[in-house]
Formats: sequence, structure tokens, C-alpha cells
Amino acid sequence: MEVKEIKDKNIWESFLLGCKEKTFLDSWNWGEFQTRMGNKIWRLGIYDKERLLGTALISKIKARRGTFLLIQHGLNIKEQERNNREQIFRTLLEKLRQITKSEGADFVRIALLLERNEENKEFIKKLGFRESPMHANAYEATWKLDLIPSEEELLRGMRKTTRYLIRQAMKNQDITVEKSGEIENVGVYQKLNAGVAKRQKFVPFSLEYVKNEFDVFSKDDQVLWFFGKYKGELVAAALVVFWQGIGFYHQAASLAHYAKLSLPYLIQWEAIKEAKRRGCTVYDFWGYVDPQKEPNHPWAGPTLFKMGFGGKAFEYVKTQDFPLSKKYWLTFVFEKLRKSRRGL
Repeated sequence: MEVKEIKDKNIWESFLLGCKEKTFLDSWNWGEFQTRMGNKIWRLGIYDKERLLGTALISKIKARRGTFLLIQHGLNIKEQERNNREQIFRTLLEKLRQITKSEGADFVRIALLLERNEENKEFIKKLGFRESPMHANAYEATWKLDLIPSEEELLRGMRKTTRYLIRQAMKNQDITVEKSGEIENVGVYQKLNAGVAKRQKFVPFSLEYVKNEFDVFSKDDQVLWFFGKYKGELVAAALVVFWQGIGFYHQAASLAHYAKLSLPYLIQWEAIKEAKRRGCTVYDFWGYVDPQKEPNHPWAGPTLFKMGFGGKAFEYVKTQDFPLSKKYWLTFVFEKLRKSRRGL
């Protein structure tokens, strides 16, 4: 086996079409986004002669806590290559050793889309990984909805309260939901999001981040804004990515003052219907924690909201680090302390 850099978008995207577990963080366009954000990237393919066995999108991240290589939701391998996965991983890791040495990185961080079970935990440990103190800016568990059923069946599969709130919002003539593919609306969204961030005391994605993400995916008609308004006033919004038959509910914001209007429920339903219209077979709600096991987690409330639409949880192996320098342990301690302060 050998590792080659892939420079053809069609080769990259065609391979991913055959992979079951994937997100838009594996896409060609996410690599374009990372480049716009000033991160050096590598699109690597693991080959057996001319046969492509796996792909990994790598970004070089420079942070105060250290420089590292980041793989969000890779390495991507087709199910039929499962028996070769150890050799595929080891081949990639050898290449990553070379890159970290030349780039001055201290470790590799990877969020694997491997089912969270003992077999996979042992597999990744055997390769030399250790559990990361922080996640990789990518979920480790998510809530997904099967979109194959009809709209009527999807409604019946929802929690009774969720279905009721959607129907009440639909009846309210003062409520509208508008879809937009225009990048100019990034400012509208960010203004709403800034208010939410201030109220909930978190640092939102920057204007540059959201603008670049929307712009990159909009060029291939893979993203939409959903704006919920009450009497013409913007009350709630969401950014949804559509890629390779999956709709991803990636970002959202709403005003607490209008919570009783249930506009986020209607926005979600409109996004689900749009995903079906585009031929998507899965709707990924992007991020999940078990509300019963972790009732105080910041994501517990949003997860309960997502669960009301039906679907099921998918939990993956925790984010892993592959240390390559003694400096890694400084990062490890720093992130452990930060995680504790955030209550995560």
C-alpha cells in the first residue's frame, strides 16, 4: 500500500459516495473551507496499486496549545475493505509521521466514525492512539433520522408534543419560514447568533467562519439558510448542509423571547422536507448526548429537542490523539483543565 495526494475532486467525491459512514467534514468542499480559513490541508488517498482503499482530509491547526494535524470524521474506508483496515490505518499513520516531522506538529487528532464498541476501542488502542482530552470540533455522537418514510409517516413517528408544536406554528398566519441560498444573509444570521451567544455565554463562530462555510458549499448548491419570522421579525434561523444524500443541521440560533411560538420546530420540519425533496435518505441532527446520563451537559436540552423528531442515536469512538512529541503532554494538561472549567 502507498499514500498519494488526491487532486481530482471527482475522484475524491466518487469514492466517498461508496462510504456509509461520512459527514460533510470529509467532503472536497470542506477542504476548500479549511484552506480559506488559512489552514494547510492534505487530501490523502491510500492505494493498493491503482485501487483506492481509503481517504483522509488532514488540516494543519496552529493553536496556542500547540500545532497538530486534524482529521475530522475520517479515515474513510468502504465496508468491503474492513478486513484491510489495520494495514490501511498503519499506512496512513506512517505518512502522517512524515508530515508532522516536516510541519513541526506535535500530534495527530482524529474523530473516527467507528461505532463505539469494545472491538473498535481495542483496535484503535492497538494502533497507538489514546483518548483525547477534547473533541475535534466534530461530534462523537449524533442523532439521525431515516428520511425514506413519507412525510405523513415521519410526522407520526415524532414525539406527540413535537408534532403538535409544528402544526400550531403552521396554523399561525403571522409565522413564515423563508429559505435562502444567498451569502449576503450571513450578516442577518450572525446578528441573531450574537444575541444567543451573549445570553448563553459561549463564543460563536466568527463572521468569517460562517461566511466561508456558506460560500464554499453554496457554489455546489449544497447549503441553505432557513429563516423563521414572526410578523416580519427574524426570530429563529438555521444553516443546513446537503451533501451526498444527507442533510446536516449544522448551525442554528433563536430568540428566547419568542420561545412559545415554537419556530425552531417548524424550521426543522421545513429543513427535513427540503432534504427529502433533494433526495436525501438521512437527516443528521449534528451532535448528541444522552440527556438521561448527562442531564447537566450543555447539549442535553438541544438533544431533547432533536429527539422529538424521531430517529436514533449513533455513538462513535471518542476523539483520539496520536502523540508524536513530548510537547503533546503540555497540550494534554492544558485541555484537561479547560474542559473541566467548561463543565464538559
